[in-house]
Amino acid sequence: MASLLKKPLKLALVQLASGADKAVNLAHARSKVLEAAKAGASLIVLPECFNSPYGTQFFPKYAETLLPSPPTKEQSPSYHALSAIAAEAKAYLVGGSIPELEPTTNKYYNTSLVFSPSGALIGTHRKTHLFDIDIPGKITFKESEVLSPGNQLTVVDLPDYGKIGLAICYDIRFPEAAMIAARKGAFLLVYPGAFNTTTGPLHWSLLARGRAVDNQVYTALCSPARDLEASYHAWGHSLIVDPSAKVLAETEEKEDIIYADLDDETIQSTRKGIPIYTQRRFDLYPDVSAGSQ
Repeated sequence: MASLLKKPLKLALVQLASGADKAVNLAHARSKVLEAAKAGASLIVLPECFNSPYGTQFFPKYAETLLPSPPTKEQSPSYHALSAIAAEAKAYLVGGSIPELEPTTNKYYNTSLVFSPSGALIGTHRKTHLFDIDIPGKITFKESEVLSPGNQLTVVDLPDYGKIGLAICYDIRFPEAAMIAARKGAFLLVYPGAFNTTTGPLHWSLLARGRAVDNQVYTALCSPARDLEASYHAWGHSLIVDPSAKVLAETEEKEDIIYADLDDETIQSTRKGIPIYTQRRFDLYPDVSAGSQ
């Protein structure tokens, strides 16, 4: 089987708490990304909505314009901060997600940007599944009141290492996107996400391990830290899972950085031991990756 991960990789997930001041949030993210890079991480992930408080009511105030790309510093201070941080860290950086305003349509998106160690933009994902839930007595949350869904699945090529599948939070509940990324050769699925204290204990770890074991790839979920003063209480518990669904690293609800060493041999040995990639019955069900963009 061809190698998916060209060489060993240290992955870091940066679990942050973000307040009302965007400039402070960006500076805080920079210091933590540089800390992770100093510890040897060459792929670093930030949480969903790392540059603002989390909540639909905050999207219009904090939204930035990303197109046409590259935006000016006035249009998107977060884009330019992430680009500079990646270059300073000399690492690949998945910039969690930020609120985006598409000015020609006046639509808002929840958007993740990926930068190379030179600071070049190499990937963009707009959250494709909007978090509209109503659990009586627990939580009601409707992203569609403000947000529009993206319309593309995202696989990003990191030239030094290989491909990663990128999606955001609620996207993880839809396994087709993960299957497509894995079948297109991704060695890792990355989900910046902000599950809450109702859905987090139920499904956060389960979904990470499920996507990993279904596809025999590494899986990483990066959450904001929990802030009980905020209107939305994130679950936290960022974690990294290996291709056989073993949890390699997990933190609690506070700010933290977690690390894991990823290697191709782990993927290959997992797939040799349980060879689902050669045992699928596409005569009985379709290959969801066939014809996908």
